[in-house]
Amino acid sequence: MAGWYEKHVLPRLVARSCGNTMLAPYRDRACAGLAGKILELGFGLGTNIGHYPAAVTGVVAIEPSDTAWRLSAPARTASAIGIERGSLDGQILAEADDSFDAALSTFTLCTVENPAAALAEIARVLKPGGTLHFLEHGLAPEAKVQRFQRRVEPVQKALTGGCHLTRSVEGMLRDAGFSITALDSFYLPGAPRFESALSLGTATWS
Repeated sequence: MAGWYEKHVLPRLVARSCGNTMLAPYRDRACAGLAGKILELGFGLGTNIGHYPAAVTGVVAIEPSDTAWRLSAPARTASAIGIERGSLDGQILAEADDSFDAALSTFTLCTVENPAAALAEIARVLKPGGTLHFLEHGLAPEAKVQRFQRRVEPVQKALTGGCHLTRSVEGMLRDAGFSITALDSFYLPGAPRFESALSLGTATWS
């Protein structure tokens, strides 16, 4: 049952929550400035497609779910930007060193089993000076909210395919050797704080 749920139901649930129209302005901000050949970690149903700037020349999508990839077909077909499916595991990329101008990760680092490995791989495939654009949720800034996040995280992970609530986005990036060049941390208005502590920004790899 768990395999069926994760294969067929979970991609649709994630797409529905992450496709919330309230997130559109933040996706615009996360994608602003992207240019050239892009690696997108956690492509999902292609929710970011409508937010890519015209300067993006191509996208290599890292998406392990066959169901999500199939459901993204209409959006990919309608896109003026070429999109191809790349490696299935963001922690072990087959893509070549120094082959991307930028990378994009939205609501993905919370779920990757080993985010340090995924960030190391992103750093490897980015060209020198390449930029990672991110929009992620994670550890809240307030101790009271953090305590609640820790209590409910086991349930969150079970229901959402391993999504963590207590990962520090800023901490993960710095530990991976990225230099954060812009960071906006905030709660998504109107959403429960334990699951809506967002980090939006850019980080460079040299």
